[in-house]
Amino acid sequence: MAKIGYARVSTEEQNLDLQLDALRAAGCALVYEEKASGKSRANRPELEHCLKALRAGDVLVVWRLDRLGRNLADLVQTVANLDARGVGFQSLSEAVDAAGAAGKLVLHMFAVLAEFERNLILERTKAGLASARARGRVGGRPKALTPAQEREVRVLMADAHVQPAAVMKRYGISRATLYKYAPAGVVAGELAPGQTADLVAAIAQNKKARDTDKAG
Repeated sequence: MAKIGYARVSTEEQNLDLQLDALRAAGCALVYEEKASGKSRANRPELEHCLKALRAGDVLVVWRLDRLGRNLADLVQTVANLDARGVGFQSLSEAVDAAGAAGKLVLHMFAVLAEFERNLILERTKAGLASARARGRVGGRPKALTPAQEREVRVLMADAHVQPAAVMKRYGISRATLYKYAPAGVVAGELAPGQTADLVAAIAQNKKARDTDKAG
């Protein structure tokens, strides 16, 4: 059995000395050090390395519970995954030892609280949507383009001479929105004859005006 430590800085505290001293005093011969305060698992590469290194019979030790999980649900899921692999877990500050009966009870209570938190958020979200509908509003972001503008964008994007950046600027949309509405170009017959040329000319004229302004 090996004790392996994991230490991570916080937004307020950027020095790991306190955590490292405590983990080594607890018997951790190896400590993975996260020197950036990542908001997601993807931004905590040392945690991923640590979890992969753990084997059945090992014990993961942290200085405090919030060093391992960014929220209660994340913490519960991580510890549950460790338990399924036969890996123990200890938190020094809260004196939690998942290998003991008391530790398992604490983690069970955490799981219940995490489920309560999820249900509470869901309930509030549903209540907010119901309230918005009662006032004539619907949830979600407003659409960036009108149906007519969507058709225009699809037509423009089907023209090889039209630059996507010009379309984005004309309609005030992002690249993601542009390709959401025009993933594969024009649908035949969406605009009246000559309307495509008018739109292309308008974009070209706008570009020419901007270039003239820059030159002046």
